[in-house]
Amino acid sequence: MTEPVSICVIGSGYVGLVAATCFAEMGHRVLCVDNDEAKVKTLCEGGMPIFERHLPELLAKHRNLSVAFTTDLPAAVDRSEAVFIAVGTPQGDSGAADLSFVEAVVSEIARSIRGYKVIVEKSTVPVYTNEWISRVLQRHGVAAANFDVVSNPEFLREGTAVMDFLHPDRIVVGANSERAADVLRRIYAPLAEGTYYAQPDALKGSHSSSHPAPLLVTSAQSAEIIKHASNAFLALKISFINAVANLAEVVDADIEDIAAGMGLDSRIGPKFLRAGLGYGGSCFPKDVAAFHWVAQQRGVDFHLLHEIRKINETQKEIFYNKVLSALWTLRGKRLAALGLAFKGETDDIRESPAIDVIKKLLAGGARITAYDPAAMDRAQEVLPANDKMRYAANAYEAAKGADAVLILTDWKEFGNLDLVRLNQAVHFPIVIDGRNLYRPEVMQQHGFTYVSVGRPASYRAQQGKPRSAVI
Repeated sequence: MTEPVSICVIGSGYVGLVAATCFAEMGHRVLCVDNDEAKVKTLCEGGMPIFERHLPELLAKHRNLSVAFTTDLPAAVDRSEAVFIAVGTPQGDSGAADLSFVEAVVSEIARSIRGYKVIVEKSTVPVYTNEWISRVLQRHGVAAANFDVVSNPEFLREGTAVMDFLHPDRIVVGANSERAADVLRRIYAPLAEGTYYAQPDALKGSHSSSHPAPLLVTSAQSAEIIKHASNAFLALKISFINAVANLAEVVDADIEDIAAGMGLDSRIGPKFLRAGLGYGGSCFPKDVAAFHWVAQQRGVDFHLLHEIRKINETQKEIFYNKVLSALWTLRGKRLAALGLAFKGETDDIRESPAIDVIKKLLAGGARITAYDPAAMDRAQEVLPANDKMRYAANAYEAAKGADAVLILTDWKEFGNLDLVRLNQAVHFPIVIDGRNLYRPEVMQQHGFTYVSVGRPASYRAQQGKPRSAVI
């Protein structure tokens, strides 16, 4: 079995915390550094700052044994062979990634290097960031022989990040020196050689000891582009199926059937062919914008990336108009908003289409009662409760007395609602589904007017006077 590697992970957000925990699960010794003292205190005491499946159990298993949390970056760097940078790279005004956090961390790392270190880009960064990191280290007096910079992009989906890390489609290592590549091979050996999967307490998934995770070694520049190109292509699939959905709707076709037919083609595949409100989250919006910016800076006309973003923004406007069309006017209308996170199985509201739609509905005069299984605390930071914006304890409380129910996030819970109870709760039985969680004929049979994405609207079978809301 490969000897454990001493690893420092700088940043305890979604990427850093998952990486640190999973490295510990793989058998390495990990120090996770963050400058947020309150967050470090929470992690040391057993708290969880994010909602992520399997993460609490793994942290409880390894905390203070093979993974520890600290604010002392110099000490952590000094004790580690590999230093992973997993800090934020938010989108700047120009669309470029803001690398100021990366630069600040690299400058601090430089002051702590007293021997050979492998500096690993885990944050999503544009191509040639590896060269800039090298320049910053050398400007601070670090000898070239004392470091190598490696790109090791993450391909994690929020909600399934732990499984994505331990059972990855691929591990990409971008190294311009064989010495650095060997360090990363040692780190990922438990996955790439399959020894982790042979352990009796290993998380079971798509890989096994006889079918280990594939590891691809490239140049650092290629690895940096692989990350941006992958996310841009997935965003393209989402925008493409939404554009097709808009066409399907006006010709009375069904986008669910169309997507199923397309997905059966092995060259296309079914993933990311779900019509809806469009993509959001911390990765796709900023990565598409950053990739476009990089192309422009290098004189490459990558206009397709602009169209991907345009279609995605338009999709939220189209959904807003569906609500307006179903209700005629918004002022004074009571709407139940089911979902606040940008997708199900996470509490992340960054770039959430649900939040954008709710803001626009509030501006139009509607009153909103929202429910989300995990994201309500975060949502209240940007949508504080008041006389127009309320939060409910469950979907049926949110729907009580509503003029329409809006499904904005694809939580499994929202696809398995008790439709009889929901119908009894609402003022008018109207459901506007931005995630296509139901079949129109099923909703019609339960007495709902049902509006979805890329499918003809269906109207309740029986018309009658509005009923008093009961629950």
